[in-house]
Amino acid sequence: MDIYKDILNNMLTAVVVLDESLRIEHMNCAAESLLHTSAIHAHGQPLQELILRADRILPSLQNALTQGQPYTERGVILRLPDLVSEEVDFTVSILDHEVNGSRSLVLELQTLTRLKRINKDGASVARQETARQLIRGLAHEVKNPLGGIRGAAQLLERELPSAELKEYTAVIISEADRLKQLVDRMLGPQRGLNMTNVNAHKVFEHVIQLIEAERPKAITWIRDYDPSLPTLEADEAQFIQAILNVLRNAVQALEKTEDAQVTIASRVVRQFTIGTQRHRMVMHIDITDNGPGIDPELEEQIFFPMVSGRADGTGLGLAITQTIISQHQGSIQVNSRPGQTCFSIYLPFVQQDTRAYVKKDTPII
Repeated sequence: MDIYKDILNNMLTAVVVLDESLRIEHMNCAAESLLHTSAIHAHGQPLQELILRADRILPSLQNALTQGQPYTERGVILRLPDLVSEEVDFTVSILDHEVNGSRSLVLELQTLTRLKRINKDGASVARQETARQLIRGLAHEVKNPLGGIRGAAQLLERELPSAELKEYTAVIISEADRLKQLVDRMLGPQRGLNMTNVNAHKVFEHVIQLIEAERPKAITWIRDYDPSLPTLEADEAQFIQAILNVLRNAVQALEKTEDAQVTIASRVVRQFTIGTQRHRMVMHIDITDNGPGIDPELEEQIFFPMVSGRADGTGLGLAITQTIISQHQGSIQVNSRPGQTCFSIYLPFVQQDTRAYVKKDTPII
């Protein structure tokens, strides 16, 4: 039986087995991930304990048991107890037990939500690669003239007779340096990742302390941490920077919000696909604020450099975060509506081959 259990647990399709009372007999790892629960906790529970508003599908399941007739439904919305909705196609099969004459139902659930996310990730990666090449070319074209302008201003400064005139060359040199720093920020640090075992919850608390030092008691922080979360293989400094950028973005969005709140939730998700790579376990982080939300016209472009919803924003913070997450073979998404914006980050706990994935000249954009 162990080999069959291993086969089930390595399937991407979620499989749930129900007894004749429509109680959970078994579920594989993909089902645990989809339904946000463990097989041990779910065993023996009625299906409606795991799926809210299951009354729409219960009659069809009961009829399948009675008639012994398998069936398929497409585009079914499952509402889960933690207020998450999942769109799935599911197939119901009949399993007759010859020994005792009982009957079970086998539910195969293919999540459309995840397929849509994977497709969205793929499109996002393609757009980011195009933007990356554009920024690198633009940076090269900008830095060369800046060096010439700065050098010419320094030479001119030596020839000027008065301190008043030298103030103008000082402005030129200062602005050239500022533009160079901006370009360097767009390109990011020219080094590979320094991978260590990182406690994600300590990183969250560290970043909260940094923000609290800037804006004391401006935000109510809600911590929803999974205490069983393993350590994360990551570059700690860059991971801190990625989380800091997202939290600062949330805090800035809450400037005019009464009772401003930011929730940080962490979970373990099993058998999860990021891009084209499937991972045995990944860390899922949700950073949610109760601010006004992101302009729908900006939501699809929020991770592009120089795109910002604020007049004084540089549009680099979230772009840098996305590249850091991508360097760690992860994914970041945003879902926003008035009153709630949620940034979801998925990161594998173990990097499969960092050396092949990250190049030292990878720009942070």
